[in-house]
Parts: sequence; structure tokens; C-alpha cells
Amino acid sequence: MRHETIEWQVEGGVGTITMNRPGRRNAMTTQMLRELHELLHEVAEDETLAVLVLTGAGDWFCPGADIEHQVEHGPADNPDLAYFDVPALLHTMPAITVAAVNGPCAGAGMGIALACDLLYASSSAKFNTAFLQVGVAGDMGIPWMLQRLVGSRVARELTFFPQKVDAARATDLGLANAVFAPEELVPGVRARAEELAAWAPLARRALKQNHVDAETLGFGEFVALEAGRHLPLLSSEDCREAFAAYSEKRPAVFSGR
Repeated sequence: MRHETIEWQVEGGVGTITMNRPGRRNAMTTQMLRELHELLHEVAEDETLAVLVLTGAGDWFCPGADIEHQVEHGPADNPDLAYFDVPALLHTMPAITVAAVNGPCAGAGMGIALACDLLYASSSAKFNTAFLQVGVAGDMGIPWMLQRLVGSRVARELTFFPQKVDAARATDLGLANAVFAPEELVPGVRARAEELAAWAPLARRALKQNHVDAETLGFGEFVALEAGRHLPLLSSEDCREAFAAYSEKRPAVFSGR
């Protein structure tokens, strides 16, 4: 699939989507949202993909919608409702998703970053919901994610009073997992992605699904579902290999069976 506003690379079970409109600071257009929607639907079905990293070209992650583009093209260029499943795809797809926030991140850009399983930020990153500043109530699931990450009152403050949150405060609030120096973000995220990709594929995918289910199920229902996934894994080749490797004090070699 050919893309004009994003780049897609895969190596060793780790895929990287780079939002690539550097002349516009990677601002979101309908075309970019559509290309993300199409690509994510495609790669979500790829069982060889262990980790998906989302980042931006240059020194920006994504500042949200390209307002100037919207002014120029008007409502005729509004995206289809179907395209707004991008954050849900990032949050629920079988691969572990990682946002590598390499610079300013606002609006829709912040929404898709928060939707990822893990978020690592450059020290130059800044976060801002920015919706009320441009007369909209927002998209990309920010209130849903923020309430779960920082609590209801802080989530409301961050959205009712749009403010720039630096990487250090974002980590303190629980928006980001860790902060890297700008030159260390790419290798740091790559190292974590490769470590995740090395784990047993069946167990890794099941654990991701456990986290997704835990957000909506009652405790008793979740524990039953979790056990239903756990017991078959005990009979997998990968589990037997992991047990043997642990006993023999050697690295495990996983086959995905």
C-alpha cells in the first residue's frame, strides 16, 4: 500500500509508522487519518507483527489537525466517521503499540499517542489538548484515556483549560512512561520494542488482550477469562521451552507455538 503522509517500515517483528508531513509539522489531515486507518486495519491482521511504534518525522510528533488546510478546504474535506477508529485500533490491536513522542504533541496527535499501550517522550515533547482553543470538543478519545491515566479531575483540568504540559510533568502525571534525551529516544524505544518482540508471541498477545478486557469487565468475569487464556498456554511449546530455559539458566528460544 502506497502512502503519501505516513511512512511504514518493519524489521524483526517491530513496525514503525512515521507521520510524515514535516513541512506542516506532521499536522493531521483527512488524508493522513485515512492512511493511518487503512494501514492499521491491514497490520492488525499480521500475526508476525509484535510491536508497532508510532512517531513523527523531524522534531514534531503531531500538533493535531492542520487548521490552515481545514480553512482552505472547508467541510468538504471533513473525514469519514469510519476513520476515527484509529485510536481504538492502536489501543486494542494484538501487537503492543508504543508512542515515541519526539516533539510537540497536541489535539488529535495527543489522542493517538495516549491510545498506545506505552508512551515514551523526548525531553523536548510538550502535550496539549488544544480543542477548546479551536472551537471543538475533541476527538481521538482523549477524555476516555485521560480519566483512566490521571483521574477525572485532572483530566477535566487538562481539557477545560488547555495548557502545555512538558515531558517531565507528563511522566509525573502518568501520561508518559519515561523521558529520554532527544538523541536517545529512537534507540531507547527501539531497545524496548525489540525486548517485547523477543517474548513468546502467544503469551504476549494474550497479555495484551487481558489488559484490554480488564478495562471493561468486572473482576470475577475477568479472572475467569484470564484463566481461560492461561491454561492453554501452559501446554504450548513456548511455555515448555520457557520453563526449560529458566531451569537450565539459558535464554529461551520461542517458536510461537
